[in-house]
Amino acid sequence: MVLLWIVLVTLFDGIVAFFGAFTLALKEKTLHKILFVLVAFSAGSMIGGSLLHLLPESFEGLGDVDLAMLLFIAGFSIFFVVERFLHWHHCHSGESCEVHTYSYMVLIGDGIHNFIDGLVIAAAFVTEMSLGFITSFVIIGHEIPQEIGDFGVLLHGGMKKGKALLYNFISQLTAVLGGLVGFFFFSDQLRAFMLPFAAGGFMYIAASDLIPELHKEPNLSKAAVAFAFFLLGVAVMLWIKIVAHGMLEH
Repeated sequence: MVLLWIVLVTLFDGIVAFFGAFTLALKEKTLHKILFVLVAFSAGSMIGGSLLHLLPESFEGLGDVDLAMLLFIAGFSIFFVVERFLHWHHCHSGESCEVHTYSYMVLIGDGIHNFIDGLVIAAAFVTEMSLGFITSFVIIGHEIPQEIGDFGVLLHGGMKKGKALLYNFISQLTAVLGGLVGFFFFSDQLRAFMLPFAAGGFMYIAASDLIPELHKEPNLSKAAVAFAFFLLGVAVMLWIKIVAHGMLEH
């Protein structure tokens, strides 16, 4: 049953790659509004998921708070190094993505990133089903604005629409491979190590990629709406935690 859910969730994560196609039918102003609130909600859900779910679960799994926090810092740092030196940046607007030199680098970077996502999803599901669903929600919630942005980058880089959708989908499917590898070959100890590492990675993406995008909005009323969606993302993570604990107690 756990393996089935891992495959289904990672397959759905792959289908998210086609969200970019919907942007073709939207006006630029409408797309910006949708993308803006998605980025805000994703930032809140990623921070909430990291601090309310992944880290507390890792404290219990590892039995060592200091080790968990060091792994959290390691995850944060490695994501920083990857983005800084390899230019695999999670952008949210094709027009402002200056770090993307080549469209194929986007695909390679996303492929590796999605493989790691699959490992994290598998680790979470094997640890606890409810944690698996929470982790999947956080990952997929972030993938939607990312895939919309990356699709725009591929088109901007000269790819035809059909080719961009196909290649983006193939890149996204590495999450399935990561999920299978995580289920069959990772030990319980390694799974426990993955949780705080993933929490650090999520925190880096939220703090370095998503929140700075929100600060680019000069209009205070729109910024307030974005902050409300940010808080909503955190609130959803808190609500899931309360509901999950209530179900376990009963």
